[in-house]
Amino acid sequence: MSNANPLKEKSYAFSLDIIELCKQLKSNHEYEIGSQLLKSGTSVGANIEESNQAQSKKDFVSKLSISLKEAYESHYWIRLLRDSQIVPGSTAASLLEKNEELMKLLTSVIKATKVTMQKVQQAQSVSNHA
Repeated sequence: MSNANPLKEKSYAFSLDIIELCKQLKSNHEYEIGSQLLKSGTSVGANIEESNQAQSKKDFVSKLSISLKEAYESHYWIRLLRDSQIVPGSTAASLLEKNEELMKLLTSVIKATKVTMQKVQQAQSVSNHA
């Protein structure tokens, strides 16, 4: 398990939680918001998975940035479900906590990758002018 990618593992678990919640929403005839949350919530992990096959660092950052945007959208839908009392506060709190952790991880990886890209670009620029 030491080789596990925490971002992939956490996003996959989050997707499973979202699917479970959306099943409950469907049984309660809460289709529209559930559908929106299902799309954004599972897209987080799907784009993280896709980022592992990125063709470049730029493509990698792009896929993770899409994941981050989807996480922010999911955050909105979960809050809306909580505040409209469609979903119990405890359920929403758990999902929000997991989602916020994903957002922090995504932000960290994106920033670190951009720093690495800038360093490589600067090194190439210096070597081209030498």
